[in-house]
Amino acid sequence: MPDAHAVAAEPNPTPEIPPLPPDASPEQHEEHWYAHVYQGDRVPQLTLRAVLMGGILGMFMAIANLYTTVKIGWSFGVAITACVLSYVLWNGARGLSLGRLTPMSILENNCMQSTASAAGYSTGGTIGVAFGAMLLLNGSHVPWQVLLPVTLFTAALGVFAAIPMKRQMINVERLPFPSGIAAAQTLRSLYSRGRTALHQAYALLASLLFGALLGLLRTAEGTLWYVDKLLGSVRIPEALSFPALTFGSRTLRLQGFAFDPSVLLIGAGMLVGLRVSLSLLLGSAILYFVVTPLLVEHDASLAHVAGRTPSLVVGPDGAVRPTSWALWGGTSVMLFASLTSLALAWPMLVRSFRLSAARNAGRASVEVPFSWFVAGMIPISIGMVFLEWWAFKMSVTLGLISVAMTFVVALVCCRATGETDTTPMTATGQLTQLAYSLLAHGERSVNLMSAGVTAGAGSSAADLLTDLKSGYVLGANARKQFLAQFYGLFFGTLAVVPAWYLMFPTKAALEAANPPTTLVWKAVAEALTKGLGSVPVTAQYSILFGALVGIALPVLARGFPRLAPWMPSAIGLGFSWVMSFSNTLSFAIGALLTWAWTRLHRRSAETFNVPVASGLVAGESLMSAIVAILISLPTALPELWNALRGAGSKTNVPAQ
Repeated sequence: MPDAHAVAAEPNPTPEIPPLPPDASPEQHEEHWYAHVYQGDRVPQLTLRAVLMGGILGMFMAIANLYTTVKIGWSFGVAITACVLSYVLWNGARGLSLGRLTPMSILENNCMQSTASAAGYSTGGTIGVAFGAMLLLNGSHVPWQVLLPVTLFTAALGVFAAIPMKRQMINVERLPFPSGIAAAQTLRSLYSRGRTALHQAYALLASLLFGALLGLLRTAEGTLWYVDKLLGSVRIPEALSFPALTFGSRTLRLQGFAFDPSVLLIGAGMLVGLRVSLSLLLGSAILYFVVTPLLVEHDASLAHVAGRTPSLVVGPDGAVRPTSWALWGGTSVMLFASLTSLALAWPMLVRSFRLSAARNAGRASVEVPFSWFVAGMIPISIGMVFLEWWAFKMSVTLGLISVAMTFVVALVCCRATGETDTTPMTATGQLTQLAYSLLAHGERSVNLMSAGVTAGAGSSAADLLTDLKSGYVLGANARKQFLAQFYGLFFGTLAVVPAWYLMFPTKAALEAANPPTTLVWKAVAEALTKGLGSVPVTAQYSILFGALVGIALPVLARGFPRLAPWMPSAIGLGFSWVMSFSNTLSFAIGALLTWAWTRLHRRSAETFNVPVASGLVAGESLMSAIVAILISLPTALPELWNALRGAGSKTNVPAQ
């Protein structure tokens, strides 16, 4: 394994590391790492300046990631972006101080990116998805006295739950955790003063500024007077609408049938790749050009039937809303594809429960001790069960089950991330929703809360191991990096909770964002607690068809692995019926740009695609989040003030 022979590259050269024999045992690998790679006792690592810089950077990234989660339903890892920005920001601060600030060591910078990653990635997913779905269902926000501790405790549950998994998955099995290795290699290149790494850093910064500028230019006129004064009439439209479609004798205006000139979406397409992005566009085209016209004709033929619920919803502007019907089928595809993939990966699940057989090798002070796991999990679990009982009327038994499921979900998420670099947050969340539909039938808030806690904690655990993998490659002290990660949770929570209330102060504000993943969780909660009687008959058939597609695609991919890269992505097809056509088109444009770039000049594409795309996503999402907060301030500040004064000390969860 490359990381087993890695050495942290400081500006000074280091001696060559002797190779291990191919059949080396896990114990030999650990001894070799401690003897030749580990440098956590002689290189500064966990320092106040690293934590503060990482925490402040992570607060901005948390706000940007919250917006991205809500807007497009995707949450991108921030490890590489964090390590590049932290390196550039600190060296910029050194320049402004005229050299009075000393350089950070590579392990300090690694701790800084751990703090920033924890703050930016581990805190916003539960809010944007689970609490967003609760806002759409209940019409009002959960009070901050509930939201803040639940957010912090959920992320902390995941961080502490990952402690027993670290040595088995990283030291013994040496799972790749690709993003962790990439972050370590990026830091190593930066500290070796490599020209390519510096060019990547400049590319990320330039694309981040470009994305932020375009995000500002997308601000509608008349919403912020100081932006109007700064930009005048120079604007980029929110969307460029296509003409109405004609099907036979009917002319249809379809909501979302447009081009969205968003570099956030284009950058996301550059990151997720051609297969997923084209699957998004394919599914959306089928929905808009084939299924919707058929549904319009079907509704027209049955318009005379009294008491019948039409399939399609028509907005106040007269435009048909295809996704309001299609989200049922799309959710079904994603749910059954996720469950089928988990079932097919049962060997991975079995391996998750194996205990490490490696001995301690006499270096106990380096690893995070099991006593920390016990000391953290007991009070956090008690606090979480109390919050679930107090705020959501969840029984103590169901609360304890949710905590127990958190550990199982964390195992699955950590191994999936370690092997594939993909965290199945949506799949594990929907699996929990399915379980709680049986345990707490009819209670939507309990359904969403349990899923939000387990999936959010699993995502947080996977993020910790990704960052610890980076530290392992660089020879860091795992205890110190764990503390840096833990401190980051507080920074992220303090940023993301008020940002949530300010960004989306009302149900209408969240509905205007058309949040795809949030709508999926809402639909699953409704279907599992209210039954399918509230769903149009045609949508019920789409649920059945979606289930068949969701099961068939993973099975076919497993049975015909050579054809798998050419098959549509089940997740892409499912998402395409939740997102508008304009979003899927921008995704596809981004993926096609990367494909064309790779065909024309593979080396530069492999070097710069990820930094450029990451900068576009981070830049526009951060600026759009700031603009959304500024626009909503007149409405949101009174709401936030009332919440801070304690108004509505009980949750806004209605009786089920």
